[in-house]
This record gives sequence, structure tokens and C-alpha cells, in this order.
Amino acid sequence: MKKTFLSSLLAVMGLLLLGCGGNTPVAPVSERIAKIWTAGKVEANTTTVYTKGQTQPANIEPRYASFRLNLNSSGTVQYTEFDGNTFTGNWTATDTRLTLTGLVPQPTGTSGTIEFAIGTLTDTQLVLTRTTASQKTGGTTNKYTLSNP
Repeated sequence: MKKTFLSSLLAVMGLLLLGCGGNTPVAPVSERIAKIWTAGKVEANTTTVYTKGQTQPANIEPRYASFRLNLNSSGTVQYTEFDGNTFTGNWTATDTRLTLTGLVPQPTGTSGTIEFAIGTLTDTQLVLTRTTASQKTGGTTNKYTLSNP
């Protein structure tokens, strides 16, 4: 009787352990962020200047429809600003920062480097806040809610 009970108890414990699968590891930010991102919403300081698909009221800066951030898995970047200018260079990411370096030509006032704080990151959405003011947008600190696709 003791053997049957002990065997049953061990079997139940084994099934419980098998049913409690481990956590699925989350891919590093550098893998999850390597996509082509476009602007869904852009805020200059605290003012929303662009929302994708918005027609009424009209966007303050509709040219953000051409904004594109192409982060290749090889570590290269193509960065197209709202005015259509495209810059190429390299990128690196940590859990909290995205840094674009060696940008050619150099974006206005950057020395070829732009850094963003990473907010939300999902498979389809990336929220970035530029860590320095943009001279091109009149000295505003911009927050980008990007989408893929």
C-alpha cells in the first residue's frame, strides 16, 4: 500500500513539474528592434504634431508620413526624417537606449550621432524619445510612436 501511494505521489509530482514549463526567453532588444519602423504618432515636446491616418483636424506636420527608421539586423541604419532627408550609418541598442552613429550626411546639429530613450517595445510598436533637442524641429524634444508594419 505504501509503495502504491508513494508511486502515485511521485507520478503526480512529476506531472506537475512537467506542466510548469519554464519561461520562454525573451529575445534581446537588439533582435526585437531590428525592423523597418514608420511614424504612427509624433509629439514635439508635449504637442502632438502627427498622427497616422488623421485628417480632421489636419496634422500640424503631415510630412512625418515619410518618416522611416530602417534598423537592419546587420547593425546598419537608414534614417529618413520628416523632411525626406535620408541618413545612413550604424546603430546599437541596449534595453533603454537606441544610438545611431556615423550618420552620413550628418543631420543638423548632431555630429552624426542621435540617441533615443526606448520606451515601449512590442512586435509592432516602438516608442522612442530623442535624448537631445532637434534643431531641425525648432529645438523640440520629440517622442515617436513607431509601428511595424
